[in-house]
Amino acid sequence: MAEHLTVGRVAELAGVSVRTLHHYDQIGLVRPSARTAAGYRAYSPVDVGRLREVLVYRRLGFGLREIAALVDDPGTDAVAHLRRLRGLLLEERDRATAMVTAIDRELEARAMGIRMTSEDQLGLFGSRLYEAIGTAYPATRRTEPRIAAQVWDALGDARTVLNVGAGTGSYEPPDRDVTAVEPSAVMRAQRPASAAPCVAATAESLPFEDDSFDAAMAFSTVHHWRDPIAGLREMRRVARRVVVFTHDTSDAGWRHRFWLTRDYLPEVTGLVAGRPSVHRLARAIGARLEPVLIPWDCADGFLEAHWRRPEAYLDEQVRRAVSVWTRVGAEAEQRAVDRLRDDLSSGRWAERNPDLTDLDAAELGLRLLVA
Repeated sequence: MAEHLTVGRVAELAGVSVRTLHHYDQIGLVRPSARTAAGYRAYSPVDVGRLREVLVYRRLGFGLREIAALVDDPGTDAVAHLRRLRGLLLEERDRATAMVTAIDRELEARAMGIRMTSEDQLGLFGSRLYEAIGTAYPATRRTEPRIAAQVWDALGDARTVLNVGAGTGSYEPPDRDVTAVEPSAVMRAQRPASAAPCVAATAESLPFEDDSFDAAMAFSTVHHWRDPIAGLREMRRVARRVVVFTHDTSDAGWRHRFWLTRDYLPEVTGLVAGRPSVHRLARAIGARLEPVLIPWDCADGFLEAHWRRPEAYLDEQVRRAVSVWTRVGAEAEQRAVDRLRDDLSSGRWAERNPDLTDLDAAELGLRLLVA
């Protein structure tokens, strides 16, 4: 029993009550694997590891049923759990950083004698805090017809389509019966009046019966989901075909393929650390992978779209419509923009990337998962 901790000691170290630990034991969430000579609960290192995962998920706002499904996932080992938790905590850190930035802005405004309106205050601290990026989408995020054609072709003969994390609906096929799902009120408000009906829900908890749709699609949204694996499995549950547009960051050299992340934004590596690999996402739903090439004149303004038009990244409007720029922080963004501006002016960018001007399309890790 030397390696085991009593329930009282675990409660003290974890900062929870003994009653909470008893409840977790009763519902089968965290069951101590041993008992002391006096009959008290005793926790092994493995038990403690499971409890740690449960407590982190709990403090991130997950419900106990969601947590049970996550920690009991047979396809996730201890390292994968830690990476997932790391990613979630980084997102939580980003939210906290955004709130600190909002406070700093208000302090600066007050020091200058500027009073913020009620809408401004609620916008900074309310539901729009982490959705601010969404307001910039209409300016630069449009349907790229060549990529759309590949997505729609992957949908096959599906007539009813669920678009998960639909945003403003840029890639919804116009000739199918589409239902959209989007959790962000900001994004829903920007959907055109002619767009498909949109339900407020998350990928991880789709409010539809099994096999409700011929196909379910998701375009450039998986990286925003709290639990991508759970979201994909939900899509698989409600549809017979699944098509997902995402990014492959599993190759150790992926960051070096794109000059922006290689030379100017190395912080992106930290943002994707802990995400499930594209191969693990594919395995979760039995999908095949298709590369998606980016045309040099791509109409959509996602991060890699301007790979042959570097001056575009100097445009504030272009950057605001891509979540990466917000997530790396203002200091990293300004440093990258200043360095890029200098390199374009001096000719260093052209010297580093001489082959790009001859390419009509680039392979930068974008993938379709088709199941």
